[in-house]
Amino acid sequence: MKTHDLKPEQGTLLISEPFLKDYYFGRSVVLLAEHNEDGSFGLILNKPVEVKLNEVIKGFPSETNLFIGGPVKTDNLFVLHTLGNKIKNSVKILEGIYWGGDINTIKKLLLEKKIKEDQIRFFMGYSGWSEKQLESELEEHSWVLAQDNSINLLDYKPENMWKNIIRVMGDEYKDWLSYPIDPLLN
Repeated sequence: MKTHDLKPEQGTLLISEPFLKDYYFGRSVVLLAEHNEDGSFGLILNKPVEVKLNEVIKGFPSETNLFIGGPVKTDNLFVLHTLGNKIKNSVKILEGIYWGGDINTIKKLLLEKKIKEDQIRFFMGYSGWSEKQLESELEEHSWVLAQDNSINLLDYKPENMWKNIIRVMGDEYKDWLSYPIDPLLN
């Protein structure tokens, strides 16, 4: 996994530093879906909630758990998937990972059982940064940039994702694994 010399860009992972005290971003892994001079858009990959998609959207043909995508527009639904052109209007983030697409196509494929749980993930809200905000947070060391092209990001178990990515980031970050979530309880 590469970490040095990375710049924020589409497909980059943001790994929160271990003591970031924030409900949404504490020990989070964010996939940047978009980054340009106007700001950044991403989804938190490792924050599932105990709410099923069909509980939020009545009649939606999926009992998969929802994920918290971030603190912005939490009443909106966002989707990441590995299905590419099978879902029209999808946007490629990186090789094998797409976001968005036609919701009716997604419903149809779910009804026909042509989508497996590890191929799609639904998010409430998204993570957003205004112009230069993310760069400022990177300078403050709130985040480390990483890139993982080795596996499907949706294959990671969310509860272990932050630690598993830290493990492969190298010796520079290995101490993060032993840091307590709350240093006052150490």
